[in-house]
Amino acid sequence: MGHLPTGKRHLTMINRIATIALHTFKQSVRDKVLYNLIAFALLLTGAAILFGQISIGVQRIILVNLGLSAIAVFGLLMAIFIGISLVWREIDHRTLYNVLSKPVARWEFIAGKYLGLLLTLVVNTAIMTAGFYLALLYLDHRSLPGDLAAFEAIYFILLELALIVGVALLFSCISSPVLSAVFTFCTYVIGNLTSDIRWFGHESGSWALAKVTTLLYYVLPNFSDFNMIGRAAHSQVAPSYLLISNSLYALLYAVILVSASILIFEERELT
Repeated sequence: MGHLPTGKRHLTMINRIATIALHTFKQSVRDKVLYNLIAFALLLTGAAILFGQISIGVQRIILVNLGLSAIAVFGLLMAIFIGISLVWREIDHRTLYNVLSKPVARWEFIAGKYLGLLLTLVVNTAIMTAGFYLALLYLDHRSLPGDLAAFEAIYFILLELALIVGVALLFSCISSPVLSAVFTFCTYVIGNLTSDIRWFGHESGSWALAKVTTLLYYVLPNFSDFNMIGRAAHSQVAPSYLLISNSLYALLYAVILVSASILIFEERELT
């Protein structure tokens, strides 16, 4: 392996990561919870249509709010409850030892797992998005300029899910699935309140509390910045700078989370 040209070594490495990612995707698709979540998301979208018809004049606002919220919630559940078992399942079923006995580095295994679950979320979000836009078409019978705002909101949801997957993967390398789920969910909740927590710290008058809340604001992912559902419901397109800044923020933070997961997994004793 070490005598291969650099280009072929890189290609072989990419192939190994892609194989692990594809295996993770297939494994996730076989999990019945995915189909249940998609069914519930589509069911909620159908309910949104019903409520929209009852509420005269605000049909579209209700549909966009409930439809996008369904995509976000079910995407969150997928990211957490599949992400926390990515590493644990392989260790528990003893399949990890077979993988690592081959010329697969631990960091390649983690990277492949992350990309595989991300692919699963993208595919399932695309399915829910198709159902959402069919519901919009059923309601409006035509495409409207506000549809772009909804698509942008879904893009931001995917960015948020990419970070949640990273958080779930990080905790799955440290703890059991149950604790990983609790830690990931708590991180998500706090990550949606970091701005409010920081404001509370500054308003408290305590120097120490202000420093701690400011540290939390910068260290924890700021999930509230990815919530564009309210804007989309009112057909408000996100400015270009927000698309760029949030994309770069999600990319940087995801790299940090995956890198931290790799460092922890490299030092972990597999028993």
